[in-house]
Amino acid sequence: MQNSINSEIEQYVSTDAQIDWQTDIPTCTIPMMTKGMLANINFFGHPVWSRQYLQKCYNNETFKPRWQAAMGSWDGKIVVDIGCGPGNLYAKLGGSPKVIIGVDIARGGLEIAKEIGYTPILADAHHLPFIDQFADIVVANSTIHHCDDMRRMLAEAARIVRPGGLLVTDKDPQKTAWNLKGLALFLRDIRMPIYRLIRSKYYVPPEIRNARWKTEIHNQRPGDGVTPELYHQVLEPLGFEVKLYPHNHDLGAEVLEGKYGRLPLKLRLAQRMSGINPDSPAAAQTIMCVAKRIS
Repeated sequence: MQNSINSEIEQYVSTDAQIDWQTDIPTCTIPMMTKGMLANINFFGHPVWSRQYLQKCYNNETFKPRWQAAMGSWDGKIVVDIGCGPGNLYAKLGGSPKVIIGVDIARGGLEIAKEIGYTPILADAHHLPFIDQFADIVVANSTIHHCDDMRRMLAEAARIVRPGGLLVTDKDPQKTAWNLKGLALFLRDIRMPIYRLIRSKYYVPPEIRNARWKTEIHNQRPGDGVTPELYHQVLEPLGFEVKLYPHNHDLGAEVLEGKYGRLPLKLRLAQRMSGINPDSPAAAQTIMCVAKRIS
């Protein structure tokens, strides 16, 4: 291990991890490559799409205060960002971590994350190559639902959090919010041709839309997504105190006060048509999880 990247992460890597250290980005052996993984590599590793994703995502003003309220300062701390993609989280939050390790299976995304300041490593989120309990903060933003086995991914993320450390996740779709039915589901499925006709800013060309859709492993069908039970059942037996905050994307730090925010009108209507109360916590678009290791 000769380059600076290797020296930054060598002490945190398990001795039995199979890693190629001779490339510019250390690369772990992937035990099994699935269709979902290939889809993530295709989209988030694309030289153009990945940069567009970095520029467009998380550019609202609520994202940064929400995350800062959830985890506090990460200055001087060891941070691991699982599913970091092209580096959206660090690009938005800034700060001065002791080291921020970016884990992803898409090399193209990791190359961009490296430019931003990440110490990148190519690895499968289901099989992290790290020792136990070394990280002060582990983050996974819009990552869990992109993984084939959400429980295993969450348990692996928890494994590397030190006692007293935090695991923070967000932007994974809540199952109960997206269980659309009947006409609401039909309108959702035909929305892109309509967007194209009216020249909406929400229109996405088919090639990009289909590539992105394939990465949404647990956000493709009605009823896909995460549940509160997922976090409690996986994390509490591992010694974590789990706090969950269902929310819509229009709120910042208020989310940590138990506020949900308000859904966009089109989604409120779709939920009403599907028998979902849009003002209930179960209707919130996503769940933020802030879990502290207490044992």
